[in-house]
Amino acid sequence: MAKRKIIISFNGDEGAGKSTVAKMVAEKMSIPRFYMGQIFRDAAKKKGLPLVVFLEGLEKNPEWEKEIDDHVINLPEKEDSFVIESRTAWHFIPQSIKIYLEVDAREGARRIFEHLKSKNQRNEGADLDSIEKTMASLERRRKDDDKRYMSLYGIDIRNKDNYDLIINTTGIGIEKVYDEIIRFIDEKSA
Repeated sequence: MAKRKIIISFNGDEGAGKSTVAKMVAEKMSIPRFYMGQIFRDAAKKKGLPLVVFLEGLEKNPEWEKEIDDHVINLPEKEDSFVIESRTAWHFIPQSIKIYLEVDAREGARRIFEHLKSKNQRNEGADLDSIEKTMASLERRRKDDDKRYMSLYGIDIRNKDNYDLIINTTGIGIEKVYDEIIRFIDEKSA
């Protein structure tokens, strides 16, 4: 039996568990995982900028965004099956199974704050020393992202009509979220 070809794109609210679940799905299915957030972070680090400053600079430097977009657009030519976390993969890879994870804003900020306290690999900035500051930073980032993608592509990255599956992860264990996603993927790709 031939291995099925499947592309799964994840988007969602900050702190909703996208990375954790995407990693679990990729491992279960034995397919590559592409994490575009890490590419943004690496690009920011390479330029010696905090992530927030890099993201703000995307408006003035659209070539930074285009490089990342081109990577996403060309992935299906390079890989038959993969999982990708990206704000725009659902748009650039319309044949993907499009999943959006929601979370209450305070809960998302709490999750990110706890992660930052344990290990700051996100290059978010040292001033995020409370849940409230993290929440405010995420809100600014959310508004910047929404404005940028509307301006660049005319798309609303949070419009739920763009997705095949939407899960609110607030108060739900990661295993339950994962199980629901796997069940949906199995049904959709059968």
